[in-house]
Amino acid sequence: MQDSIKSKENNTDERGKKNWFESFASKATHAAGSNFAFVTACIIILGWVVTGPIFHYSDTWQLVINTGTTIITFLMVFLIQKTQNKDAIVMQIKLNELIAASEKASNRIVDIEALTEQELIRLHEYYSRLAELTKKEKNLKKSHSIEDTSITRDEKNKKTGEGRAGVA
Repeated sequence: MQDSIKSKENNTDERGKKNWFESFASKATHAAGSNFAFVTACIIILGWVVTGPIFHYSDTWQLVINTGTTIITFLMVFLIQKTQNKDAIVMQIKLNELIAASEKASNRIVDIEALTEQELIRLHEYYSRLAELTKKEKNLKKSHSIEDTSITRDEKNKKTGEGRAGVA
């Protein structure tokens, strides 16, 4: 397990080959978010504006900046998405580890990303009710679980007539 984790940290695949696209995407998005990249972009725009009178603000002059920015934007969308996908997976793994390590946490939500949107909405409603229960408590340190949001087993048994075995 440690070897596979280390290989992923180094952007390598299972065979030890460098995953060039992942490495490139990581470096490119890091560079694109730097101060240097911002200053460079400002200088390019300033240079383009200054050359406007020289080229008489022609269609070609406008086309140069439009084409350049369109190409860069188009490519950056994919690079940023790749990086965000990786970051989302990393965050999910970290959250799963916290859930798994906590004694009071519900392990049922570890694989929550596999749920449908309707199931997520329903689960969100349960947690909203849980938040309401917590607000009503005087002791803010009291732990609640998702079961607290629904009818307790005894109340449910009374309504359905179950649980009366042995009662004459």
